[in-house]
Amino acid sequence: MSLVSQDWFPRLGQSMNTAFFSDLLASISERGRTLLGRKEIDVDPTRRAAGVIDLCEAVLSGRGEASGAALASEALDGYARLDPPSRLTFFEALAERFGPDPERLAQAVEDWRADPCGRTGTELHFAAEPRRQELFRRFNRAPGGTASLVRMRQDLLDFKAGREDLITVDRDFGHLLASWFNRGFLVLRRIDWSTSASVLEKIIRYEAVHAIRDWDDLRSRIDPVDRRCYAFFHPALIDDPLIFVEVALTEQIPGAIAPLLSTSRPVADLSKARTAVFYSISNCQRGLDGISFGNFLIKQVVEELRRELPQLENFVTLSPVPGFMKWLSSEAQALPEEDRDIANALANPAWAGEPTRPEALRKGVENLAAEYFLNAKAANGRPRDPVARFHLGNGARLERINYLGDLSPKALRDGAGLMVNYLYVLDEIEANHEAYANKKEVAASTAVRRMLRGNGRSRLQVSSGSSN
Repeated sequence: MSLVSQDWFPRLGQSMNTAFFSDLLASISERGRTLLGRKEIDVDPTRRAAGVIDLCEAVLSGRGEASGAALASEALDGYARLDPPSRLTFFEALAERFGPDPERLAQAVEDWRADPCGRTGTELHFAAEPRRQELFRRFNRAPGGTASLVRMRQDLLDFKAGREDLITVDRDFGHLLASWFNRGFLVLRRIDWSTSASVLEKIIRYEAVHAIRDWDDLRSRIDPVDRRCYAFFHPALIDDPLIFVEVALTEQIPGAIAPLLSTSRPVADLSKARTAVFYSISNCQRGLDGISFGNFLIKQVVEELRRELPQLENFVTLSPVPGFMKWLSSEAQALPEEDRDIANALANPAWAGEPTRPEALRKGVENLAAEYFLNAKAANGRPRDPVARFHLGNGARLERINYLGDLSPKALRDGAGLMVNYLYVLDEIEANHEAYANKKEVAASTAVRRMLRGNGRSRLQVSSGSSN
C-alpha cells in the first residue's frame, strides 16, 4: 500500500474494509475457540503469568488458522489481565525461553563454517531468529492484535531500563513494528472539524507540545481557513493517529507562539500567505517509540500544501528548546563568570516578568543559545537538543533563535522561553541531510552563527547558509 492522502483513500470505504477484516478475524478466532473448547485462563494472580506463557508455547506449536487465531487472542487477553509484576515475569520469560533454538543454531553455525554458501547462510539466518519474533507475528493475526502488541511494547519500555535481557526483547519488538509500520502502510489524513469526535478527542489528549485547553481551543487550531492539521494513520489502527502536525499559514516567519495560539487572533488572508509554520508535532503511540514517522509526515504535508497553495514560499517550524536549561545547569561550573550569572538568573522563572531583566539578559542568553545549538554535543557527536536532532536530520536549517518566544511556565523552566525556527529550503534539504548524517555538520543561518562569534566561541565548523 502506498502513502496516500485522504482524497485517494475514502474514509467510508476504508472504515468498511477495516470493519470487514476485523469481523472476519474475530469470526475465525471465535470458531477456533469453539474447536479448541478451551476455558478462560486461571484468574489466580499467582498463576496468570504461567498460564499466559503456556499459551505462548501453544500459539507457536499450532498450525491451523482458526485455532492459531483463537490461541493468540486468548494469550493477548490473558496478558491484558496481568498486573505489573506478572507482566514483568512474562517479559522475563520471553527473554529466557523464547530466544533462538540453541541446537538448531549450533548446527547452522557448523554447517556455515563447513560450507559458507547461500544455502547455509540462509539457514543460519533463520536459525538465529528468536522464537519470540514468530510469536509476535502470530499474535498479530488475532483480532486487534496490532493494537495489543503496541500496548504490550509500551509496557516493555517501562521495564527495560538497565535490563540487558529485556533490551534484547525490545530489539525484536522494534524490528517487527518497524516493518509493520513502514512508510508504505501509512495513510495521511487531514484533521478538521468534520473529523469524527473520537479522533478529535485523541488529538486533544495526545497534543504534547502546546496543550489544547478545550473544544473551542481545538476548533481554533483546525477549523479556520489559515490552519491545517494532518495525521498519519495505519490500517490496523484506523481511528487512532500515530503522529500529527499542526500548521499555521502566515505572511511572515513568526518568532513567538502566543499570537499563533490566541483564539481571538484575526484569520489570515490566504492570498497573502507565504509561510507554512509547523508549530506542533506530537507522537501519539508510546509503544512505537524509536520508529520514525515525523520526517515522512513533514515532507508529505509540504507536498500537500504546495499543491493546494502554490504561492507558499517558506516552510518553517516554530519549535521549543526542551534541553537548554538542563544543559546550562550541567555546564554552569565550566562557564565564564558572566555566563554563570546568567544561568543563575534564568533558574528563577520569575525573571521573565521583571521590568528590566529580560532586555538586560537578551544578548547573553542568545549567545548561550547559539553555543548550545552549535557546540553542545551528545556522546555520539550529534547536537544535545532532541528537537534539533530531528529537524537537522531531516535536512532543515537552523534559521533563527527567538528570545522569549514562549512565556509559558514549562517553556521558561525547560528552555528559558526560547523558540527556534528550522527552515526547510526544498532545494537544500538533501545536501543538509547528507552533511549532517555523514559529517555531523549543523546547517545554520548567518544570523545564528553571528550570535556564536559575538560570544567568542566559534569551535564548530558550521555549514554555510544564507539568512532570509
